[in-house]
Amino acid sequence: MTLGKANLRDIPSMLDLVANEVKSGVILDRSADEIATNIRSYVLAKEGEKLVGYTALHVHSPRLAEMRSLIVDEVFRGQSVGKKMVQFVINEAQDLGLEEILVLTYLPQFFLKMGFEEIAKEHIPEQKIWADCIKCIHFPVCNEVSLMYRVDTKG
Repeated sequence: MTLGKANLRDIPSMLDLVANEVKSGVILDRSADEIATNIRSYVLAKEGEKLVGYTALHVHSPRLAEMRSLIVDEVFRGQSVGKKMVQFVINEAQDLGLEEILVLTYLPQFFLKMGFEEIAKEHIPEQKIWADCIKCIHFPVCNEVSLMYRVDTKG
């Protein structure tokens, strides 16, 4: 398995991989145009040419980014693909000089094991609520858990 940055040719495969999770409301729907606009934020996991997972590091401010849309193909779950992508994003955040990574998830235990800490939803930046959450099929009754990772800026 290899990890690397996405390019525009990856968008159709990305949309296919996440389609079922979008339908069920687990992952927020993003159009091909929105993915294209943010293509530099995406990290892909591939087995040969097959896309097996992806996530994104979306920068909100010089201090804060959000990890978005973490998805792993069902066939590859339980093989540390998600952990490797999260570590890739943490390293990228450190390289960028970010201090914190926010994540909203239905699987908090996974992120807690990776060093994230649960935070109150009241601490989620307002720009996140109005930019993304308002588009969610579950808004305003959200049962996702919000977590934060404090980036080691000394590394």
